[in-house]
This record gives sequence, C-alpha cells and structure tokens, in this order.
Amino acid sequence: MANRRQRRVSDLIHHEVSDLLSRKMKDPRLEHVTVTGVEITADLKLARVYVTVLGEAEETKAALDGLEHARGFIRRELAHALDLRFVPDLEFRLDEAFYRGVRIDALLGGLKNEQNDQTGEETHR
Repeated sequence: MANRRQRRVSDLIHHEVSDLLSRKMKDPRLEHVTVTGVEITADLKLARVYVTVLGEAEETKAALDGLEHARGFIRRELAHALDLRFVPDLEFRLDEAFYRGVRIDALLGGLKNEQNDQTGEETHR
C-alpha cells in the first residue's frame, strides 16, 4: 500500500511525464502515447510508468522503444520540474489492464448483439 508521499510523487511524475509527452517530445513514435498511471517503490528510487498506445502492435513496440530512448531526457526534465532530492529511475510498461478492459467491452458488446439478434428472431415468428 502506497503511503501519502509515494502517492504525491507518483501523481507529480504522472502529470509531468504526460505534459512532456504532449508538449516537448518531438519523436513521432510518441504521438499516440498516453500515461495511465505511475507506481513508485517505497524507497522512491524506481517509478513504473504505465502507458497505452493507440495503434497496432508495431506502433506499440515503436512507442515503447521511443520511450526507452527518451528515458534520460525525461528524467532530466523531471529533475528540473520536481523538487525532489533524488529523481527515480523510470521504467515504462504497457498498461495491460486497459487492453483487457477494451477486450471485455468488445466481448460484452458481442454478447449483447447476439442476444438482441436472438430476441429479434423470436418476435418476428
């Protein structure tokens, strides 16, 4: 369970990385990247930044490569923007929960359509 300081630092990093991606990053691989969350370790040394990417698998891989390439720049910008004694190392991860949610929505939508089709067939008999 995250303490108050962890949550505060996590929120600050989330906001700053999101802002960097939308305003300062010129890499075209990062155009469709959205930060969905940040988890930080208890010692504040590592921040796991969870992202989603609009697009296909190739675009997702390219975006993760772009984030990895820009990690030093992002850390440096965080050091300037945040008043922290130590800027945590960044680890970028794909937010699987988001994609599972999209898949579940699609499955439920398919079930609903199937149910409507069966109900519609019964009423037309």
